[in-house]
Amino acid sequence: MFYAFLKYFLLGPWLRLLFRPWTEGEENIPEQGAALLISNHLSFSDSIFMPLMVDRRVTFLAKSDYFTGTGIKGALSRLFFGGTGQVPIDRTGGAASEAALNTGLRILKDGELLALYPEGTRSHDGSLFRGRTGAARMALHAEVPVIPVAMVGTFEAQPTGQIRPDLRRIGVRFGKPLDFSRFYGMSEDRFVLRSVTDEMMYELMQLSNQTYADTYATTAKAEAKKAREAQRQSEGATPDSSAAS
Repeated sequence: MFYAFLKYFLLGPWLRLLFRPWTEGEENIPEQGAALLISNHLSFSDSIFMPLMVDRRVTFLAKSDYFTGTGIKGALSRLFFGGTGQVPIDRTGGAASEAALNTGLRILKDGELLALYPEGTRSHDGSLFRGRTGAARMALHAEVPVIPVAMVGTFEAQPTGQIRPDLRRIGVRFGKPLDFSRFYGMSEDRFVLRSVTDEMMYELMQLSNQTYADTYATTAKAEAKKAREAQRQSEGATPDSSAAS
């Protein structure tokens, strides 16, 4: 109920007025039944503008940190992330990864739309990075269509570290569903998972027109941070203590 209230009455109308979001390919979203939406990840705003432009409810798997805060700030965070269709998961790996898979499969089994970011984290420089295989594993387990989604303009509006987004037009481009039925039953084959993931990322690259970097986003962020710190030290400044997001 709160999801609909936010989308259609409280937050959605203002976002449409201020950012004038546009869409392409919305006909590729099924009117009913389960589907997995895979998207590039440029900004915190992606998880707000994508579901805004889809008539159906879209559920995201979000890191549990958003739901564990204390006090008024923690309560507001839980209310917002829960209200925008996000489900908390533990992303520490191992058994937590299995639990996240099961949560996603339950959502898809209920015939809903589930959205994932194959890159695993936001791009720090606007590039598209190598995908992790979790989305492929989810798609092959659930045996559902996969719809690539390109977010356009969110990096320029709100890059990592910027709290308040700049006012500019935001776009959401939905690609044609990808059919991976030839790989059903092979969700534990790591070579198949890598092949499916690479195909997903190729489609996202074509759809978003981003530059592709064949490295993981977390690795690229760490290397960029290390380079900044080295430069600061060479200039005699204090090392960069900002946390990676």
